[in-house]
Amino acid sequence: MGGIETDTIMGIGMILAFGAGALSFLSPCVLPIFPAYLSYITGISVKELQGNHDVKIRSKLLSHSAFFLLGVSLIFISLGIGASYLGQLIQSLLAGNTGLLIQRLAGVFILFMGLFVGGWLNIPALMKEKRFQSSKSPVGYMGTFFVGMGFAAGWTPCIGPIFGSILFLAASNPAQGTTYTVMYVLGFALPFLLLTFFLGSTRWITRHSQVIMKTGSIIMMIMGIVLFTGQMPRITEFLLQLVEDTWFEKLG
Repeated sequence: MGGIETDTIMGIGMILAFGAGALSFLSPCVLPIFPAYLSYITGISVKELQGNHDVKIRSKLLSHSAFFLLGVSLIFISLGIGASYLGQLIQSLLAGNTGLLIQRLAGVFILFMGLFVGGWLNIPALMKEKRFQSSKSPVGYMGTFFVGMGFAAGWTPCIGPIFGSILFLAASNPAQGTTYTVMYVLGFALPFLLLTFFLGSTRWITRHSQVIMKTGSIIMMIMGIVLFTGQMPRITEFLLQLVEDTWFEKLG
């Protein structure tokens, strides 16, 4: 059962990391400027982007988006690997139950970041953006790739706290840290590509982005409390028991 519980805990962490990535993209810091970013990396005006797209334009949008996301992924995953190694190093250098200590620190951090993302806590230092700015459009796909790297390296008011929580989660569980980061990247990339294909849906989601962020921030706070109190194994055990009971009822 221990192996099954470990797999379940990992599965919950992966789902949460994927959701955190999606939340980062759907945040008010990213989604409203999404068409402008597409316009910048492709050279197609925002007005043209909002119109009907033929196969050629759609293909250009998706291919540039893919290179943009490769740049984003390189930065995010590199940071995730670094956080995992740092967490592993701390646990190997310090004697005692350091894994639990890092987990509790991660819980506190995620709880505070949830309060910040939801708008219930104001941290001025996190409101500053550090992002590469250029008045010129990138040249070709390599230019788009480097714009993606610059975007990921920027500390925006929404992405920074959410991704910072994933890095803390990676440090608290070094064995799965890279996996969590990859799931975060997938969570960010999938809605990015979907909305690139269905660009007209952006307006509807933008209108509801505040509700999405509030819901996501509440989930972050719950996760922070669960990590701090060390209740994840009990929750996993409850979920396993629930699945087993449901399965046996169906067999019976």
